Amino acid sequence: MKICGMTQFDQFVQLNDLGACFAGMIFYEKSPRYVKKFNLDPIDLKRENWQLKKVGVFVNETLDTILKTVEEWGLDFVQLHGDEPPKFCEQVRTYVKTIKAFRLDGVADIEWKVYPYIDFIDLLLFDSGGNGSYGGTGQKFNWNVLEQNSIRKPFLLSGGIGPDDITQVKSFASFQQDMIAVDVNSKFETSPGIKDMEKVRLFLNALND
Repeated sequence: MKICGMTQFDQFVQLNDLGACFAGMIFYEKSPRYVKKFNLDPIDLKRENWQLKKVGVFVNETLDTILKTVEEWGLDFVQLHGDEPPKFCEQVRTYVKTIKAFRLDGVADIEWKVYPYIDFIDLLLFDSGGNGSYGGTGQKFNWNVLEQNSIRKPFLLSGGIGPDDITQVKSFASFQQDMIAVDVNSKFETSPGIKDMEKVRLFLNALND
């Protein structure tokens, strides 16, 4: 499970204790969860030897800025959530494990959007599209889009997933061998950047049952 939009050190600690796989921080200034607007010290994050993997989310950022942020915040993964071309992803991947996010609207998106990136990234993330922005929509997309294609790469499922979706998520995961985690955010918050850790705990426990 990946919990994105993290901004609070104590909630990082809780996620690690719960056994979550990934914690995402957003380094996109237009996001209400832009991590640098919150009182989170990167030194605190770098000091901890966690199993939890720290993911930095970037949108059309320069390579230099991404690499400086990776070093400053001790990131384990970079998630590229903009219009970054395959070769740019390949450059980033030379330095750090790389996730490329794709906003899907239909079956054809897999072939023309996703396949050109397969050899240049480590993981895929599939999100809902259509709102014209680079942030999440808080809405689900039609997961049948993925069922009708052979992805051939490990991926995370995102897009408006909430606490009530556990049965649907587990059913989908049961026959999608390439799916390694779900990515959640706004449906598990009390306010932007502040997670409801009880909802996270219950959902994570249900996923692992």
